[in-house]
Amino acid sequence: MTKQIVRFTLNGTPREFAVEANELLLNVIREQEKLTGTKYGCGIGECGACTVHVDGKPVLSCLKLAVEAEGCEVVTIEGLAKGRELDPLQRSFLDNNAVQCGYCTPGMIMIGRTLLDENPNPTEDEVRTHMRGQLCRCTGYASIAKAVMGAGKYETKDFLLPAE
Repeated sequence: MTKQIVRFTLNGTPREFAVEANELLLNVIREQEKLTGTKYGCGIGECGACTVHVDGKPVLSCLKLAVEAEGCEVVTIEGLAKGRELDPLQRSFLDNNAVQCGYCTPGMIMIGRTLLDENPNPTEDEVRTHMRGQLCRCTGYASIAKAVMGAGKYETKDFLLPAE
């Protein structure tokens, strides 16, 4: 099969990829870019572990072809942090113990971020409704909802990743 070139911005950096016509965005992110925060969960769009942002909207990368990202802005969990500064929602997940095994966490944070961008002070019902397509096998979702609702109290400078 002949590969084609697809160009999109990934976590703020313009990138170019050679892809098969049927190659998934998830595979490009994980295999070509080695950004393993985006998880392969169910492969059929039901768990949300592969959620990324495409042009500011949550997208299940296991269902989106890489060629469909042509010209788009794609952000993964790795792209939410600004340098060493975690996104406030990432910090809130840590402080609220909303991370169990961690497999679903990137998708939870990515979908939670889209809610907070639309509504910085959601109620628990709003959080649960917005995140209904994100599955977690380890928790009862209470700490996840608490983390999303509490993210507004943080600034990105509140938590720095270790220096490289």
